[in-house]
Amino acid sequence: MREARSTLAKGTSAGTLRIKPPKGRTDVVFRTVTLAPGDSTGWHHHPGQIIAVVQSGTLTRVLHDCSVETLSAGEAFVEPAGRRNRHIGHNFGTEPVVLYMTCLLPQGAPLAIEAEAPDCALR
Repeated sequence: MREARSTLAKGTSAGTLRIKPPKGRTDVVFRTVTLAPGDSTGWHHHPGQIIAVVQSGTLTRVLHDCSVETLSAGEAFVEPAGRRNRHIGHNFGTEPVVLYMTCLLPQGAPLAIEAEAPDCALR
């Protein structure tokens, strides 16, 4: 019998990816997120780590300290877990941003939790 295989996304990180799965039972969730031009994710954080690949478009991330990361198709990154790692993703481009994500979450935890913008983002 022949197996059917396909690669959904492939990305390369800018440096070493530091992966730290949750302790205990872990939910592993694979998902696709699409941001239309002009859309954003809203400020949020994750209860577990997210490993992501930008499949298409350009994603602009504003992190908890108001630093900005711009990631293009073919780039991979990790979103660390916890409230202190709140962030927002924007699509300032003219084409959709498509992300392929692997979520490593404590069993039963939500994928994301809404968060307030940090003080530095309100200035």
